[in-house]
Amino acid sequence: MAGAQCCENPPSLSSACGSGSVEDIGGLRAYVTGSTDSKAAVLFVSDVFGYEAPTVRKLADRVAAAGFYTVVPDFFHGDPFGPEKHPIVQEWRKLHAPDKSVVEAKTVVAAIQSKGISSIGAVGVCWGAKVIVELAKTSGIQAAVMLHPSSVTLDDIKEVKCHISILGAEIDRVTPPELAKQFEEALSANSQIDSFVKIFPGVAHGWTMRYDADDELAVKRAEEAHSDMLAWLTKYLQ
Repeated sequence: MAGAQCCENPPSLSSACGSGSVEDIGGLRAYVTGSTDSKAAVLFVSDVFGYEAPTVRKLADRVAAAGFYTVVPDFFHGDPFGPEKHPIVQEWRKLHAPDKSVVEAKTVVAAIQSKGISSIGAVGVCWGAKVIVELAKTSGIQAAVMLHPSSVTLDDIKEVKCHISILGAEIDRVTPPELAKQFEEALSANSQIDSFVKIFPGVAHGWTMRYDADDELAVKRAEEAHSDMLAWLTKYLQ
């Protein structure tokens, strides 16, 4: 198995990671990377481990290097999931339901637009995918990418209004391939948008973020997903 179920492999957190900076965007602290002179922006919504996870910031920096002003808000307000403080993820989720974060995300999108950037995409990882799919139901963003989504339903997918890519895992207890296939069928029936659904073989939920950097195969499969994500954003935002 080239990946791990994401909550079973927590990262070390460090606010010093990344080449960007931490700023206030739309009322939230956020990791910001890339130039505001860019013609396109990406809102990046993390998994349960939050915006200080080094892999999240590394990927945000890669998105910025591709030409996007990139914003990773702290939707957990300094309280990300962690086994020491929150040993049961289900209990943590009760404290951090996506509903409030969807409202905050719309405020962040408005703050990005106020900088003169009108072409905006969004990336959601695991927990973050639920926030992203709610944004995708509006006209606020033009493209979306979900990496091993969590809590996203078929009804959610049927309401999507922007071009969307879903990158899923073959070994996934959260969004199994059978559900991803239903997402694909629903999106294919929507002639108003373009869609792309890909199931990565031999990997588990969380493989794009919670991988062993010393495992060559795990890195290769994560890199493939990251490249697919960037290709989608570039296609529809630039």
